[in-house]
Amino acid sequence: MLKKLFKPKPTSFVAPMTGELIPITEVKDPVFSEKAAGDGFAIILEEGNVYSPVDGEVLIVFPTKHAIGLKSDDRNQYLVHIGLNTVEHGGKGLTSHVEVGMRVSKGDLLVEVDHDYFKQENVDLTSPILITNLNGRKVNLLKQGKVTAKEADILAITV
Repeated sequence: MLKKLFKPKPTSFVAPMTGELIPITEVKDPVFSEKAAGDGFAIILEEGNVYSPVDGEVLIVFPTKHAIGLKSDDRNQYLVHIGLNTVEHGGKGLTSHVEVGMRVSKGDLLVEVDHDYFKQENVDLTSPILITNLNGRKVNLLKQGKVTAKEADILAITV
């Protein structure tokens, strides 16, 4: 009964991009949908660029710029993966604005995305966002459907 009275408290996190927010289990890649790479959710990137969802530090920027690892000030670690097959394009269509060790704030530009290029190449821009250090905690989506970049209160991480 108490669980119905209290909603999970939102995590200090904003949507890193604009698009359709979906559960990770709906991603059309089994590495993500079966949670082999971790739990989280995805946003089908529809327009615009990719922004930092947290205040924290950049831990990794893949050479192909398709994924960025972040450690938030609340110690959660995130992997923002842009699109499903963007790695195969060797960085083309993506312009990184961060490097390892940089301090970022919510809403800072991480990566510019050339939507025209990816549309021409028929690339699925479903973008998984994983929490890589859950350690038994659970991901709770507080919203589904359309989200706007920098929108708050979409995610809670609970025990």
